[in-house]
Amino acid sequence: MRAVLALPCLLAAMSVSGCAVAVLGAAGAVGLTTVQEKTMGEALDDATASNEIKAKLLNESGARFAEVDVEVSSGLVLLSGRVNDPNDRAFAEGIAWSSSRTQDVANEIRIEPPGGFMANVSDEIITGRVRARLIGSSKVKSVNFNVETYDGVVYLMGIARSTDELRRAAEEASVVGGVKQVVSYVRVREAASRTPAPVTTEAPPPATYQQAPDASYTTEPMPELTGANYETGSR
Repeated sequence: MRAVLALPCLLAAMSVSGCAVAVLGAAGAVGLTTVQEKTMGEALDDATASNEIKAKLLNESGARFAEVDVEVSSGLVLLSGRVNDPNDRAFAEGIAWSSSRTQDVANEIRIEPPGGFMANVSDEIITGRVRARLIGSSKVKSVNFNVETYDGVVYLMGIARSTDELRRAAEEASVVGGVKQVVSYVRVREAASRTPAPVTTEAPPPATYQQAPDASYTTEPMPELTGANYETGSR
């Protein structure tokens, strides 16, 4: 949820995101592990890192970083929203890296003037509608996905059970009215748990072996989802 001082956290009821985590705290994050793919430790680390980074930004300057959003999933910190100064964008990324629980940072912050209350509300409505579609989909385990929206761009984070589930989630988000683009920072769990190839006694082939791709948003099996554009529309 956007860390906008003028926007009540009550809007968090429309989606499971940063503001909701700030309200629920670590205990709420742990409770979700009963149905999430995350472990208890992962959920605790993500909630702690998110709260820590948000607090540091707002303590530095509530005015400069009021419209910067922070989402954390499996150690990946997603920064989105807007700031006026390029130096503030770089500073926010530095704060994100300062957390000992941060494993990677995706800096999607734009250099723009403040968007105002109504612009933020519009994004929150889109987030709520995307969340509703994920919940209503029989092919998507919605609790594993975080949804963040900025200026009509929907960011998906979390852990998908398969590449098919990730694609379905992206497609569900893309058809919501007002969505301009869907960007996936979702990790695929199945790729991390693949059974290693059996050991054989045959001589190995020439030096052409390549390790299996890492199960992260930056590599195979579905690189086209990162920053992918989906046709928008409504149902």
